[in-house]
Amino acid sequence: MQADHRHERDSLLIGRFQPLHYGHLEVMRKISAASENMTIGIGSAQYSHTVNNPFTAGERYRMIANTMKEVGIDNAYIVPIEDLNRYSVWVSHVISMSPPFSIVYSNNTLTRRLFKEAGYEIKDSPMYNRHEYSGKEVRRRMLCDGDWRSLVPEAVAKVIDDIDGVGRIAGLKDDV
Repeated sequence: MQADHRHERDSLLIGRFQPLHYGHLEVMRKISAASENMTIGIGSAQYSHTVNNPFTAGERYRMIANTMKEVGIDNAYIVPIEDLNRYSVWVSHVISMSPPFSIVYSNNTLTRRLFKEAGYEIKDSPMYNRHEYSGKEVRRRMLCDGDWRSLVPEAVAKVIDDIDGVGRIAGLKDDV
């Protein structure tokens, strides 16, 4: 019998974080408080420079790491995870890229099903003011010169400024 290396109170949260916003941060705070260790999977890590996925995995990593430091969350690991588009091996791919976990937080139907079939405990990601806080809304406001800064932590705004993220998105709007 193969040893189970899962840790009882270690959790996984997967998101695209395009970009990280206050809704994500509130979810991370709750999961972090309920977990011994929290792995944050940067999903669709291979995508960048499109309207829906403007930021690279490295830029998103910086946004998350700098925000975790800024708010004092010190039990988080950050792991970029590329899409495979082969669902039969996706869970094992995520496991191979991540520290051990036993709980998966997700509201995505397919993610929930795949991890449940693999024997993981599944919990809903708590939603936080979803009407206002969404990556799509942040990107929309960036595209039309709206107030996007009020939706993201300061550490995220700094990364976006450092890479001229608003300029990048504005240059992509013809791709919509």
